[in-house]
Amino acid sequence: MLPLVLNRWAAFLHDLLWVPLALLLAFLVRFDLQFLDSGSHLAAFVLLLALSLPVQAVTFTYFGLYRGIWRFASVPDMMRILRAVWVGAAVTMLLLAVSGRAGSLPVAVLAAYPLFLTIGLTAPRLTYRWFKDHYRPSGNRRRALVIGAGWSGDLLVRELIKTRAYLPVGFLDDDSRKLGRDLHGVPVLGPISELDARLRELDLHIVLIAMPGAGAALMRRIVDVAAHYGVPCVTLPSLEKLADGRVEVSRLREVELEDLLGREVITLDDAGLHAFLEGKRVLVTGAGGSIGSELCRQVARYAPQCLIMLEHAEYGLYAVERDMQRLDGGVAYAALLGDVTDPVRMRQVFDAHRPQVVLHAAAYKHVPLVEHNAVEGVKVNVFGTKLVADLAAAYGCEKFLLVSTDKAVGPTNVMGASKRIAELYCQSVAEAGGAAFIVTRFGNVMGSTGSVVPLFRRQIAEGGPVTVTHPEITRYFMTIPEAVSLILQAAAMGSGGEVFVLDMGKPIRIRDLAEEMIRLSGHEPGRDIELRFIGLRPGEKLHEDLFHEHENPIGTGHPKILQAQARRVSRGWVAPRLQALEQACSRFDEAALQNVLRELVPEYQAAAPLPAASVPPPAASVPPAAVPKLAVVPGIHPGGA
Repeated sequence: MLPLVLNRWAAFLHDLLWVPLALLLAFLVRFDLQFLDSGSHLAAFVLLLALSLPVQAVTFTYFGLYRGIWRFASVPDMMRILRAVWVGAAVTMLLLAVSGRAGSLPVAVLAAYPLFLTIGLTAPRLTYRWFKDHYRPSGNRRRALVIGAGWSGDLLVRELIKTRAYLPVGFLDDDSRKLGRDLHGVPVLGPISELDARLRELDLHIVLIAMPGAGAALMRRIVDVAAHYGVPCVTLPSLEKLADGRVEVSRLREVELEDLLGREVITLDDAGLHAFLEGKRVLVTGAGGSIGSELCRQVARYAPQCLIMLEHAEYGLYAVERDMQRLDGGVAYAALLGDVTDPVRMRQVFDAHRPQVVLHAAAYKHVPLVEHNAVEGVKVNVFGTKLVADLAAAYGCEKFLLVSTDKAVGPTNVMGASKRIAELYCQSVAEAGGAAFIVTRFGNVMGSTGSVVPLFRRQIAEGGPVTVTHPEITRYFMTIPEAVSLILQAAAMGSGGEVFVLDMGKPIRIRDLAEEMIRLSGHEPGRDIELRFIGLRPGEKLHEDLFHEHENPIGTGHPKILQAQARRVSRGWVAPRLQALEQACSRFDEAALQNVLRELVPEYQAAAPLPAASVPPPAASVPPAAVPKLAVVPGIHPGGA
C-alpha cells in the first residue's frame, strides 16, 4: 500500500512541477528572456503561477489523473489530462477576469500555457509506457510468431506487449497490403505460406493463431507445419466466443481436434426449444454419461420446471449434479441413482416425478464389451428402453426420445442390433398414439466415454504406440455439444414415430485422426510416436452408415437433421419376439439370443464367434477344488451414452 501512495504523490508532484514549467515556456515563447527584465511581465508570471498552482492541483485530483498507472497509459488517461488542464486554465482565466488583471496578460501566453502543460503531462507518461513496452529485457519470454495481422492479431499483440507473456517477433498474413508494415513495432514478415521458412529461420517457441474465423484446412496446415519443427500452436476462441470483443492472453487455448474437423456452426430454433422444454418436468436417463450429462446442461438453459437426472453409476451422477450446482440462476433438479432395467425403481421414479419429457440416453455402447457381454447389453439396451418407454406411455408423457447410434444400421455386433431393436420398439409404441416417440441416430462423438479420442490422448501421453484397428477404417464424428443440440432440436420437431438422423458431415479416417492428434501434441507421427495397426475388433465394421440401403432419407425443417424412412413393425409382431429374447437372456442362452436378434433385425450379420477367455491354470500346490471359477468376462456399469 505504501509504494502505491508514494507513486501517486510522486506523479502529483511531477504534474504540479509542470505548471511553472509550462508558464515559463509560454512566457519564453512570447517574450524570449526579456520578460525577466520587465517588472510587469515578471509580476504577471508570478500572479499567473499563484493562481494556476492551486487551481490545477484541484482539477488534477478532481478529474482522476492518479487513478491510472503510467505503465499502462492509454487514451482514457489522455482525455482526463486534457479535461483537467483546459478546465483548470479556464478557471484561472476566469479568476483573472474577476480580479481585473486579465487585460495585463498577453493572449499568446494564455493560449500557449495549457498547450505546454498538456504536452508536459502526456509526454512523460507515453514515453514511460513506450520504454517499458519496448526496452525491458526479454529475459525468458517465449518468442512467438503471430498468424493473422487483422483486428484480432492487433489486439493480441497489444496484450502481449502489455503483459509480457510472450515476445512477438513477427506476423504472417495473406493480405498483401500489410506486407512490410508493422503493428506496434512488430513486422508483418510475409504470407502464411512462408510459415515453414520462418520456423527454420527464427528461434521460435510458439505459434499464436489470431484468426478466429480460420477454416479447418488452414488450421491443419499451420498445425502440421509447426508440428514438424516441434513448435506448439495455440489459438484464440471462435468468433462466437469472441463476441464480447475481448482479446486477452488468458483466452488463448491449445488447438483442439474440433478446430481441425471443419464442422459448420449449428443454428437452433431457440424459441421452439423454449416452447418444448420451458416449465416441463424432464427426465434424462443415463444422466452421468457423456451425452446424458450434456443433455442435462443444455436442458437446464431452457428453464424446465424440474430436471430429473437418473444414473446407475454413482460418480457420474455426482459429477453432473456438481455441474447443476454451478449453473448461473440454478434449476430445480433431482439426482436419482437407479437402473433402467429395475421395474420397481423405475415405476417409483415415474410415480414420484411424473415426467412430461423423457430423454433416454442410458445404454451400453462399447462394441467389444457388449459383444463379450451380449446378455447384459441386450438387457440394458433393449429391455431398459422397453421399460422406460412403457412407463412413459402409461404415465402420459408428452414426448419420449431415444438416443440411438449409426451402429444400428446394418449391424454387425450385438450393440448395434440391440439399439436397432430399441428403435423398432419405440416406433411400434408410437403407432398406438398418446406420447410422441422419437428416435435420433448419429455417429461417434468427440471425447465421449469409451470413444477413441480419449484412448489416443492417453496413448500419446504415454509416448505411444497409438493403436488403430485398420489403416482404412472410417467413422463419423461430431462434438458432444453439437450432437446434443441437434438431439434436442429433433425432439422439439418430432410428432411421433420419426427416426431422425443427424448430419455428421463426411466420415473421417481414424488413421488421419490419430496422426492429427499426435501433431497437436507437438510430435511427428512415425518419428516421435509409433502408429500401430492391430486389426478389427469383434463386431467392428470398416465403415459405418447412417442409413440402411432401404431407408430413403428425406429432409426436415432443419438443414442438419434428416429423417429416415425406416422399416416399421407392429407392436403385435414385436411382442412375442421380445418375449423370446427375454427368455434367452434369463437363461443366459447366447445361441438363442443370437437367433432372436437375427429374427428381429434381419440385416444383422453377427461377427465370428469369440474365442473362449482363458484362465491361467492353478498352481500345482493348490488342490483344483479349492480354486474358484473366475469370471474373466469384462463388465461395465449401465451408465449413459
